Amino acid sequence: MKAIIYKSTGSWYLCKTADGAFSKGRMKGKFKIDKEITSTNPIAVGDHVTVEPESESENTVMITAIDQRKNYLVRVSPHNKNQKHIVASNLDQSILIATVKDPRTSTGFIDRFLVSCEVYHLKAVLIFNKSDLLNFEDKNYYQYLKAIYEKAGYEVYLVSAEKNEGMEALHQLIHQKVSLLTGHSGVGKSTLINNILPEKDLFTQEVSEWSGKGMHTTTFAQMYDLPAGGQIIDTPGIRELGIVNVSRAELSGYFPEIKKELVHCKYNNCSHFNEPGCAVKEAVANGIISEERYVNYAKIFETIEEKWK
Repeated sequence: MKAIIYKSTGSWYLCKTADGAFSKGRMKGKFKIDKEITSTNPIAVGDHVTVEPESESENTVMITAIDQRKNYLVRVSPHNKNQKHIVASNLDQSILIATVKDPRTSTGFIDRFLVSCEVYHLKAVLIFNKSDLLNFEDKNYYQYLKAIYEKAGYEVYLVSAEKNEGMEALHQLIHQKVSLLTGHSGVGKSTLINNILPEKDLFTQEVSEWSGKGMHTTTFAQMYDLPAGGQIIDTPGIRELGIVNVSRAELSGYFPEIKKELVHCKYNNCSHFNEPGCAVKEAVANGIISEERYVNYAKIFETIEEKWK
């Protein structure tokens, strides 16, 4: 019997089968020792799995197999920086909720998010929330960021979930798609999701009452069905987003605007810092590549440890 993982605590999983029923599942022991599974969580939200009934009275199932993933997004494990954690899988797009102020989301964090999406071939979208708090200078700064990221090829939106402003564009964006929503704590992600799904709190309460104490967690992602079709995956606030499985030599290929220029560099192994004939540095000097993005590229480059090669 096929099912989709809607929630995970690391030991128990909320599984939705093709008939729309939810069951509480646990994974077969083999996943815990499979050497090919290198993440801290062998099963992630969004995974398509095979399940077998385990206890009809308790409505529990055993997860016996995981289908091949279309894609997934990973981060450095919050518990072990030497391991990776799968945030979610089988996504159509990944949406970063950011803010210009209260709190300000740094471009360094944004660029780490975008690089992670590029690595795993995920469409990335930037949503700036709390537009109702912006003064004249803040709005100018938003336009500055919007220009940078749209020039790099990304969709950028400004909304206020609190005031229900600009939300129609977001509703259209997520319609009939599987969308991951993530961001720092404090950016208003919960308010935004409650705007999209006013029944979410009721659903969460029902699931918690049905599934027992083992499903209460703020550490793992959870999927919700959209009334008009599609799903959103809510994730807890992320403080840091480490780059995983990327070498220094590969990094420039995950900045789309840098990738376009690097083919014109004099040397094939150009790191785009001190080499002569570097087309990337020339593009930065000419305003073709944002200086802000280039600085963040350099910062990420310096933090990449060679173990990820």
